[in-house]
Amino acid sequence: MHNDVIQTKGKSIGFVFPCHALTIPVAVKHFLKKIDPKSSEYFFAVVTRYGTVFKGFDKIIKLLNKKNKIINSQFIINMCHNEAPRSNKNYIVPSESDIKNIEKSAIKKIDLISSTIANQYSIIEKDTTVLAKTSSNTISSVLIENFVVFLMDLSEYIGGVNYFYHDDECNGCGVCEKVCLSKKIKIVEKKPVWQKNVLCYMCYACLNYCPRQSVQIKNIPYVKSYTTNNPRYPHPYATANEISAQKERHS
Repeated sequence: MHNDVIQTKGKSIGFVFPCHALTIPVAVKHFLKKIDPKSSEYFFAVVTRYGTVFKGFDKIIKLLNKKNKIINSQFIINMCHNEAPRSNKNYIVPSESDIKNIEKSAIKKIDLISSTIANQYSIIEKDTTVLAKTSSNTISSVLIENFVVFLMDLSEYIGGVNYFYHDDECNGCGVCEKVCLSKKIKIVEKKPVWQKNVLCYMCYACLNYCPRQSVQIKNIPYVKSYTTNNPRYPHPYATANEISAQKERHS
């Protein structure tokens, strides 16, 4: 990510990422801007989301078109999400059976995706599995969705989000710094500092992996935070140490 140009070598290039604020994550956007895909012939994108509408494929298409490439296949997989402690007042951590049921459905979808990629088919999947409607009114839904995407784009140009903080439960263990993919968090005098001059990738790892649930999010205009009351949901199969090791390999 620190290179000016990222040279691709494979003939097939895929982008697999979570939905952030109804669109593509900041890191994916930066990556797409930097890649030089001249040698590549087949492109696919897979987004995981909680069931909210996803409006990010158009951005990928536009960024690839600037490089004279097209997206050949696109897919959506509904899964759990880790932003719920912030935006949902009555958030309940998914149970083991919930996770297994979601996983079972996701694996079926992944089999289809795998076959499509292996055979270089072109499938532009339409979004027919929205589970969480933005609003009961179609017009207001469109307005809200476009506004959320606009705020996501705007945040990048004003230095990203800076609404994280730690409460008195923090013991300076450093887990938040270890899992911070953008290296925004720095431990200073045994306490985490979210550096304003470093762009946040909005992965929420610092929030969900804090062993003392000390990392919190401030209220922002039109969005109330419930992190002080709600439980956390770290990835069920990824530990903080594994995330840290992967970060170091690719830094």
